[in-house]
Amino acid sequence: MGLTAFTQSAQDTLIQDLVNTIHQSDEYDKNKIEVIDQLRTKLQNTSPGSLQVIFETTEKIYEEYKVFKYDSAYLYANKLLEIARQTGNGNNLAAAKMKISFILLSTGLYKETYDSLQNISADLITDTLKKAEYYTLWARYYYDVAAYANDNYHSADYDSAGSVYLDSAILYYPAGSFERTYYTGLRYFKQNKRDSAYSYFSSLLQQSHLSYHQYALAASTLSNIYQQHGDINKTIELLVKATEADIRSSTKETLANFHLAELLYKIGDLKTAAICIENAVANAAFYGARQRKVQTNSILPLIEGERINSIEEQKRNLIKYASVVTILGLLLAVLIYIVFKQYKNLKIAQQLLSLSHEQQQVINKQLEHTNKELENANKQLEEANEKQEEANKIKEEYIAYFFNTDSQLYAKLDKIKSTLLRKIKERNYDEARFFVDKIDPEKEKKELLQNFDKLFLKLFPHFVDEVNALLHPEAAIKLKENELLNTDLRIFALIRMGVTDTEQIARILDYSVKTIYAYKTKLKHKSLTPNENFDDKIMKIRAL
Repeated sequence: MGLTAFTQSAQDTLIQDLVNTIHQSDEYDKNKIEVIDQLRTKLQNTSPGSLQVIFETTEKIYEEYKVFKYDSAYLYANKLLEIARQTGNGNNLAAAKMKISFILLSTGLYKETYDSLQNISADLITDTLKKAEYYTLWARYYYDVAAYANDNYHSADYDSAGSVYLDSAILYYPAGSFERTYYTGLRYFKQNKRDSAYSYFSSLLQQSHLSYHQYALAASTLSNIYQQHGDINKTIELLVKATEADIRSSTKETLANFHLAELLYKIGDLKTAAICIENAVANAAFYGARQRKVQTNSILPLIEGERINSIEEQKRNLIKYASVVTILGLLLAVLIYIVFKQYKNLKIAQQLLSLSHEQQQVINKQLEHTNKELENANKQLEEANEKQEEANKIKEEYIAYFFNTDSQLYAKLDKIKSTLLRKIKERNYDEARFFVDKIDPEKEKKELLQNFDKLFLKLFPHFVDEVNALLHPEAAIKLKENELLNTDLRIFALIRMGVTDTEQIARILDYSVKTIYAYKTKLKHKSLTPNENFDDKIMKIRAL
């Protein structure tokens, strides 16, 4: 078994959970009392002639009380003894006497426990579980006496006697039961065979069906093994879990919270140690366990004394801090006086500086105004230059375009003329008519527009994207395959080229003025900007 890693934050969380559980103790006790009241009601409603049912119900009430409250458990144990005598059942009689013995042992009455156990005849017990309980009581009696004696002379003999009885008890517990596993582990622990004991206790803690009381027993005993190995963190973790399980099961006869308080005291966690020992004292007082009261009273003054020392140390530190603060306050007063004197001198200097600063600001404002005027002039000049450069570029491209177009047109006209003259001379009128029919003005117009589109997009390659950026996303213009510009785009392309007259645009595109207005209005209605600003936005699209 190796030592475990346990971070401080994890331990802090575990301790805080424990403190919260301790604060909820009253709620768990309230639930316990409700269960007991239900059993009492059932007992009152049981027919007087049903002695076995009365015995079993009384036994359940005792089981609820046995680690919860000594005097009530002792009362119901004696009632069980009376009922057992009436039933004449040997097992019932032995069970009642063992329950009295358990309560006497739990409250630290060792002589009375011994006398009570001596009064039980093992031969009359036929139930194997009750035999196991009988031998377990003897084993626990000797172990507890050994712990109470705590010397180098008698404790070993008591432990040895306890182990003999425990060996007998283990034989009667069913294989795989909690008791068989737990007491086998305890037997190895008493023999100092810690690794073997560890395997039994750790296997118990991995079981999901354990009651809170069973979990607390296994965790508390396993913590002893970790403590002997020097793993304080794991010891504290197990004791915290055992204490929480005891609280949830309303177990008042327990040592887990006492041992936890001892360890927390040793590592310096006085606040939590005090909470745990106060819980242990309250449990011992509530249950009525004499030996637990003695044990808790032995450490309670140490913890309280250490807490008082801690408080006194805090007070001394506060006095020191107060003295330091007082001295610092006096120094601060002196510094304030010096600063005030300097402040008066600085105020005079600041007045002079303010005057100079005001004069400087006047000069700066004048300079800023001049700079702004120069900047505006530069911007206007830059814009004019850009527009001029753009206009020159457009002129160059379109002049070249129209010269080229005119030369092509003249070449076509010359070809048409010569061909027609030749056909007329040859009196071949049918071929002349056929040649004339082949001339397609619409095709020529279409080619003219395509050439215009190519030239325009050469100058404004991002025109389509920038127009779409002015429109709502769902209204973006989507061109057909092999289409460079559509009618909407050509109208605003002409506007961007400086052709703003609607009639002129209509003539160029071979549409009516009304149709051009309709196209323009429709596109403007899809715009993200106001209609009156749309043309300005178009004009701001820059040429390449």
